[in-house]
Amino acid sequence: MGIISGATIITSLSLFHITIAFFFLTSPHTMADQTLVWLIGSAMGMPGDRSFETKSAPLALLSAVLFVMGVSDLVAISLPEEISSHHWGSQAPVRLIVFFIICVYSHGFSDSSPLYTNSTYTPSSWGEGLKNNVVFTWAFLEMLTWFWVFLTLREERRELALRVQMKRASEENRL
Repeated sequence: MGIISGATIITSLSLFHITIAFFFLTSPHTMADQTLVWLIGSAMGMPGDRSFETKSAPLALLSAVLFVMGVSDLVAISLPEEISSHHWGSQAPVRLIVFFIICVYSHGFSDSSPLYTNSTYTPSSWGEGLKNNVVFTWAFLEMLTWFWVFLTLREERRELALRVQMKRASEENRL
């Protein structure tokens, strides 16, 4: 078993979502000015986005979505261990894939992408808001965290199965 359990990682991630929701609602420039956002964005050649400098309706909606996601994940992780392990065992790979797709789209189809150096390509305006350093950093960190959760839950699944077997055996012995 690892040092940090899957439940602890998910709880921390849920609290992180609630914290990000607060900052996107009150001062979104704080998130865009983070050193980690700048560092990862610069390393990947991602363009900055000035829309995070002021409060806006889309950022308020993003804040509400992140808050609901954080609270619902906190409720889901507080379920009994047998139920919670099944829920997160199916959620972790799905979220990992979704954030991988967002990460690839954000970088792969941006202006700085090495895929589109041909002058005949004209990028579409669809999804332009997803092609910046803030979105890429968020998706990248989420992808890494959900990969960590996925691996931790796979490791914990064996231990949970042994505990359930031992519990069933002890109940059968009492009868």
